Amino acid sequence: MRYEPAPLTRHLRVRHDRGHTVLEFRGEIDIAAAEEIVPHLDRATAPPDARIVIDLTHVEFFDLSGLRLLYRARLRLADGTGRLRLVCAHPLTLRMLRITGTSRLLHPWPTLDAALEQPEATSGPL
Repeated sequence: MRYEPAPLTRHLRVRHDRGHTVLEFRGEIDIAAAEEIVPHLDRATAPPDARIVIDLTHVEFFDLSGLRLLYRARLRLADGTGRLRLVCAHPLTLRMLRITGTSRLLHPWPTLDAALEQPEATSGPL
């Protein structure tokens, strides 16, 4: 049985898996959800060598506020040696990531296991 920690907010669970901090976004990621998530995202991305995975598997709605969270995480890690990976398989969210060019900056992995199993040397830059 896999331990699932209690959510930090209605929209976020944070856990550690294979040396990464996994930020699991949940539900509808809109402006209200983003306000709840930002302090936890900032805490997770504070170390310059943070290894972060943002998992969108349990997201039902994702708007520009969600994109701003992805960019915020990427920018906070850009000056250090940290890594940021994104998990997303939802067709509409993937379409938004492609249209906005975000998928070129953050390659979306189809599953959490796929994102975590990639060695650091092949994961690419932020």
